Amino acid sequence: MSTTQNIIAHLIELRKRLLNSVVSFLLVFICLFPWAADLYALLAQPLLAKLPQGGQMIATDVTTPFFVPVKVAMMTAFLITLPYILHQIWSFVAPGLYAHEKRWILPLVVTSMILFISGMAFAYFAVFPMVFGFITASAPAGVAVMTDIDKYLGFVLSMFLAFGVTFQVPVAVVAMVKMGFVTVDKLRAIRRYVIVGAFIVGAIMTPPDVVSQFMLAVPLWLLYEAGIWVAVWMTRLPKADDTKVEEI
Repeated sequence: MSTTQNIIAHLIELRKRLLNSVVSFLLVFICLFPWAADLYALLAQPLLAKLPQGGQMIATDVTTPFFVPVKVAMMTAFLITLPYILHQIWSFVAPGLYAHEKRWILPLVVTSMILFISGMAFAYFAVFPMVFGFITASAPAGVAVMTDIDKYLGFVLSMFLAFGVTFQVPVAVVAMVKMGFVTVDKLRAIRRYVIVGAFIVGAIMTPPDVVSQFMLAVPLWLLYEAGIWVAVWMTRLPKADDTKVEEI
């Protein structure tokens, strides 16, 4: 097969994978659309639970009550279809990888996705109740806390992104070791600085109280230690042959 024919074949395969991903996302989104308002109510529950009796959220723009729940439905649809989308990406790139690359890239990608979702869950179930409880309790007398639904969504998404990225620490540690950027001994040597940095990050990303700071700093430290342990385990594995294998 000539170079031109090979490129065309790859482009056709890429188009197929992209169409599969887009269609799957749209199908899930269409199924979730009737429950968009319920999904937003579920997302807003950590704040609503901390508001005084009768407290509620507000919408300051005319179209916000419609578009904000739709955004939540789209985000949920993306999370649901993410494993399938990653499978499509992997099916496209896997034939061009060597055996040893397949051996560690796929587990890292799957682990990264799981950790990202775990970070979001940790923020929703552990961090949000404490943050919103602190905020509502700190409101001056006579001030009613009524957050705009669009601004609340923006805050939640930023926190989801922050905690999802933060929970990638083990993946980053393992990847750096595998690519030779740093050694396990070096990671162990800078442990004390990582712990201090974790508490600094916790102080920046959480309300100014010790409990919230520990809730982020301690998991960060434990994830760093987990990354070191996995990196040690992976370096002890026997090396695979540097040959390409067909997709299963």
